[in-house]
Amino acid sequence: MLFTCCICLFNRPIAAQDTQKFLNPILTGFYPDPAICRVGEDYYLILSSFAYYPGVPIFHSKDLVNWNQIGNILDRPEQLNLDKHRITRGIFAPTLSYHDGVYYMVTTLIDRGGNFVVTATNPAGPWSNPVWLQDVQGIDPSLFFDEDGKAYIIYNSDAPDNKPLYDGHRTIKMQEFDYKNLKTTSAPIILVNGGVDLSKKPVWIEGPHIYKKDGYYYLMAAEGGTSVNHSEVILRSKKVNGDYVPNPNNPILTQRHLPANRKNPVSATGHADLVQTQNGEWWAVFLATRPYDTEDHYNIGRETFLAPVTWKDGWPIINPDHEEVQYSYKRPNLPLGKAPKLPVNGNFTYREDFKADKLPMYWLMLRTPRTPWYSLSKPAGSLTLDVRPETISGLDVPSFIARRQQHNYGNASTKMDFKPAFADEFAGLAAIQSEQHYYALGKTIANGKEVVQLRKSLKATEPGSPETTVLAEASLKSKDSKKPLYLKVEFKAGQYAFYYGTKEGDWTLLKDNVDGTFLSTRTAGGFVGVTLGMYATSQGKPSTGKATFDWFNYEGKDPIYETSASVKAK
Repeated sequence: MLFTCCICLFNRPIAAQDTQKFLNPILTGFYPDPAICRVGEDYYLILSSFAYYPGVPIFHSKDLVNWNQIGNILDRPEQLNLDKHRITRGIFAPTLSYHDGVYYMVTTLIDRGGNFVVTATNPAGPWSNPVWLQDVQGIDPSLFFDEDGKAYIIYNSDAPDNKPLYDGHRTIKMQEFDYKNLKTTSAPIILVNGGVDLSKKPVWIEGPHIYKKDGYYYLMAAEGGTSVNHSEVILRSKKVNGDYVPNPNNPILTQRHLPANRKNPVSATGHADLVQTQNGEWWAVFLATRPYDTEDHYNIGRETFLAPVTWKDGWPIINPDHEEVQYSYKRPNLPLGKAPKLPVNGNFTYREDFKADKLPMYWLMLRTPRTPWYSLSKPAGSLTLDVRPETISGLDVPSFIARRQQHNYGNASTKMDFKPAFADEFAGLAAIQSEQHYYALGKTIANGKEVVQLRKSLKATEPGSPETTVLAEASLKSKDSKKPLYLKVEFKAGQYAFYYGTKEGDWTLLKDNVDGTFLSTRTAGGFVGVTLGMYATSQGKPSTGKATFDWFNYEGKDPIYETSASVKAK
C-alpha cells in the first residue's frame, strides 16, 4: 500500500481539551482547501491563500490535533506574483506530497501563469522558485507517486474537446510526471468525465487525489461546487489510468440534504484529503462552513475540519457514525502532541505586541509587496505603516496588515498613534471581505477637525467615483487628538459594532447594529473570509504620514465552544 499526502493544523479551545477528544474546526476561519501529508510520524497541512501574501501556509502536527504553523511556502516576491489580482483570485487549492526526501507542492496561480511546482527538503523551507507546468491546463493539481517508480499529476480540466454539455461540466485529467526534472512526459487522458454520473449533469468535479490501497487505485474528488451543494465522491480502478468505477454509495461526504435551520450547522463539506496514521487509522481533512443563519451567511470563510474514516466493502466512509459533521470526536490513536504556541481552534484570545524583529508568519498582506512600507523598528516594539495613496478598493498593495477573523462572535482592537495632515489621510482598523465589501474605522480630518470615522465601501460605478461612504463620525476634543486612539470592532454573527476611546478599556460606541452580512461570502461572493487589521491610506494623494500601532488584540468567543455539551466526544 502506498500513500502520499500532507496535513497541518492548530488546536487550542477555551473549553478544556483533554486526552480523549478534539474540537472542530481544527483550523478556524479562512483556511480552505486542506491538503494533508504524513511523513513517518510527522503530519503536514497546507491551505489556499488566494491573493494574500505570503502564500500557502504550512502547518505541522504529531497528533492531527495540535498544529503549529512552521512557515509559508511562497514567502518571497520572486515566487509569487499577485500584482493586480482580486482578493478572491491568486493561489487556488495547493497539494503537498513527499517522495525520496523531497517535498513537492503543486498549485494553480489563477489568471497568471497557471500551474506550477515548488520543492524543498525541509517543509519549513526554503522552497524553490516555481517551475511552471505550461501543458497542465486546468486547476487543483495533485501528485501521485506509484509503487513502480512512476509519478502522475491529476487535475480539474475542460470538458472533452472543450465542448461542455452544461454549465459546470468539467473533467479530471492525468499526465505522467517526471518528478526529477519537474515536467510532464505524456499527453493528458481523461479519468472522469463530468463526475460520477454524467447523465445527472454533475458540476465542478475538482480537487482530485489518488490513493492506492489493497490493489486498487482510488480517485477522490469534490462535486457540486464549493457552496451548500458541496460533496466528496470516490471512484476506483485496478489500473492507475482507469477505468474508474464510482462508489455505489457516493457521495461519501456531504451535508447538502440537511435542513438549513438545524442547530449549529456545519455546511458545504467537501474538498477532502485522506491520511493513514502510522497506527493504521484513517482520517479525512476537508473544508466546511459555519453559517450563522438559514440564508447561508458566514463571514469567516471556509474552514478546515477533521473526521474519522472507516472502510467497508472496499470503500472509505467519512464521518461513519453520524449524519451531521460533529464539532467533537475522539482523538486519533496517536501520542499527545504539544499545544501550539498560537491557538487556532476553539475559543481563544491573543495579543500581538510587535516585539519581534520581523513580522510573524501568520500576518497577511494584500498582493505581493515590492517596496518596504512598514516598519517594526521605528519605533521599536510597534508596527508603523506608511500612509500611502493605495486603498483597499484598488488592485495595488495597500498599507494593510491583517489576521483572519476566526469566530462568528468576538472582537479585535488596536492602539494607534496617528496625526493626519489633511483630509484624505486616514488610518485605523479595517474588516475586509473583498475590494468592495469592507468597513474601516479610523482617524482623519473632516471640516478642519480631527474625527473618528466609520467608513463602508462602495461599489465603484465609474473611475473617480467615491470608494467609501461615512456611516458614523465623532469629533475628537483637541486634548484627545494628541493622545493615542483605541479602536475596536465587535462581531456578533450578522451584526458588527464599532468603538473608539482615548484610554485603554474605556470604550465609546460609535455605531452599533452595523450589517455584518455585508461582509459575508453569500453577499460579497468569492472564496475567502474576513481579515481584520491595521490600515493607512492617503486615498490617491501623495503623503509622508505614518501611523503607528502599539498592539493588536483578538478575542474569539463562539457560544458553541462555551458549553460542555458542544464538546462531548461521541
